[in-house]
Amino acid sequence: QLHLAESGGGLVQAGGSLRLSCAASGRPFGSWNMGWFREAPGKEREFVAAIRWSGGSTYYADSVKGRFTISRDDALNTVYLRMNSLKPEDTAVYYCAATKFDPPGVLVGEYDYWGQGTQVTVSS
Repeated sequence: QLHLAESGGGLVQAGGSLRLSCAASGRPFGSWNMGWFREAPGKEREFVAAIRWSGGSTYYADSVKGRFTISRDDALNTVYLRMNSLKPEDTAVYYCAATKFDPPGVLVGEYDYWGQGTQVTVSS
């Protein structure tokens, strides 16, 4: 069992920045590809970004490309999502997830473990 715990969410004004963290425990972290998803009220959970186990390849949804950066620190068993130039439409609960699909996919069903989520609210 891989346990994931997100942190770093909050309320920020449009144009601001946040960094989300996802701490992993329970199983070796370094072999898992990691992803971030988000779920806004009334909408389906959607892919945001992913990073391969080696950290060498990253993937982004078009809506966040150029504004968000995913990274990982395997020594700390942590994956990050740096979010810049935030917009009100980025408001959602953000989840981190782990998958053995390689390269990591964009579908919810491809991920094996999920965190509880952290709320991000962007005011206009």
